[in-house]
Amino acid sequence: MKISLIIPMYNESKIIEATARELSRYMSENFDDYEILFSDDGSKDGCGRIVEDMELPCVRVVGYAENRGKGCAVRHAMLEADGDIRLFTDADLAYGTDVIKSAYDMMSENAEADMLIGSRNLGNDGYEGYTLLRKLMSKAYIKVLCITGGFRLSDSQCGFKAFRAETAEEIFSKCKVDGFAFDFEAILRATKLKKTICEMPVKIINHRESSIRPFSDTLKMLGDLRKIKKDVKKDR
Repeated sequence: MKISLIIPMYNESKIIEATARELSRYMSENFDDYEILFSDDGSKDGCGRIVEDMELPCVRVVGYAENRGKGCAVRHAMLEADGDIRLFTDADLAYGTDVIKSAYDMMSENAEADMLIGSRNLGNDGYEGYTLLRKLMSKAYIKVLCITGGFRLSDSQCGFKAFRAETAEEIFSKCKVDGFAFDFEAILRATKLKKTICEMPVKIINHRESSIRPFSDTLKMLGDLRKIKKDVKKDR
């Protein structure tokens, strides 16, 4: 089965060359049939051009001119990809590279799995190295989703998820949220479609400062959550 690895990026010129080289090496060593899509979310620092100029095999840059948000970058690339399994992770390779093969193997061995989500809550070391504030914010947001959104899994916001091609197309052709709440929308739509979702433990390996603004981003997420629930409920 072909795997499509998706990397959403926004102004990542400082790290993207190293990320592209590492992923190109890793994917070529572990997969016979693969592609890497760097999805440019309207970057202004030329990071898309950096990747293109490297001319790495099985690597392409997709995207659009105006910044819209990580959710839009992931959605755009999911619908551009042609892999049988489509996976996204962060440009800083926060969860390392070994999780890519682990997720691929888990979905290959479990024919019933339509979607896989990485979870920091399944292992004791999932939040190792997090600042106390970041850990509390993450856990608090998941709790809010459980209470207000009916969330029943262990981690919605982990930036590592995989989908079978048919599931990716069914879900992301309907998704609308461009911001951080896009993960929850994907999970909620998968649930509405009665897709089988499995979880896999992950941990942060590469730490960098979070760009999340606790107050304003939380308010936006709550607003998006209300819209998502309303939209998914009326969807047929």
